[in-house]
Amino acid sequence: MQIPIEITLRDIPHSDAVEARIREKIAKLDHFHERIMSCRVTVESPQQRKHQGKLYSVHIDLKVPGGGELVVSRVQDEDIYVAIRDAFNAAMRQLEDYVRRQRGDVKTHDVPTSGT
Repeated sequence: MQIPIEITLRDIPHSDAVEARIREKIAKLDHFHERIMSCRVTVESPQQRKHQGKLYSVHIDLKVPGGGELVVSRVQDEDIYVAIRDAFNAAMRQLEDYVRRQRGDVKTHDVPTSGT
């Protein structure tokens, strides 16, 4: 990775275990596509509910060569580790699709001409 990783925890006390899990997941992404330019991860718990469990949301912003930006958001769960896992699984799927498009493995259709 060319630019250092940015991990932000909002409305959550700092946890070394959560940060270590995020770095582990980023290392897997970096192993899959070595030219990731930057990665920003935000974990937050926006609501303050008293009767139900807290929902944790994870947002991931990846920048890849060629002007590509992959964004994963709206991944929420009551367990912070499940939310992180689901967010990084979604990021991996988007990264796989991006790599396929860059290699030319995805078939593109010609736009039919219309008009008279």
